[in-house]
Amino acid sequence: MVTANMLKEFPFFKNLTEEQLEKVAAISCLEEHGAGTQMYKKGDPARSLFLVRSGKVILTLENYMGPHRPPLQVTVDTITKGETMGWSAVVEPYIYTLAALCIDDSSFVATDSEKLRALMEADSDLAYKIMREIAKVISSRLTHTRIILVGERGLSHLTDY
Repeated sequence: MVTANMLKEFPFFKNLTEEQLEKVAAISCLEEHGAGTQMYKKGDPARSLFLVRSGKVILTLENYMGPHRPPLQVTVDTITKGETMGWSAVVEPYIYTLAALCIDDSSFVATDSEKLRALMEADSDLAYKIMREIAKVISSRLTHTRIILVGERGLSHLTDY
């Protein structure tokens, strides 16, 4: 069972009122996944917003290198205790944009995406606070993706010389 006090441990929920925390806790559950578990793949329906209680998860993107070549898996980000993943749970079209793979035994608070969106529809203050935190998560992922892209572009130019 997830409690409001449990949610207070996460920076993502730091600005929510006690009442808002209680509502979010009521639609959340605890999940545990072992090392090597593929939690979701790019293109899967975004069923939950996840907050990491313990463990480590890598978010990956497959880069197709052309016909007759296996895809290259690129790690976009590593998510650890206190961090959030699965922002697609509240952003249309509600489809995960990356894959999530546990590299350690991990535990999560999983908040049901449909119920969270319904809460956000009913409470504009809650919606604003959650979307502000979601924007931070998306910005962080974009920054990591840019770093990877620049690194790959730099390496490709080095091989030209």
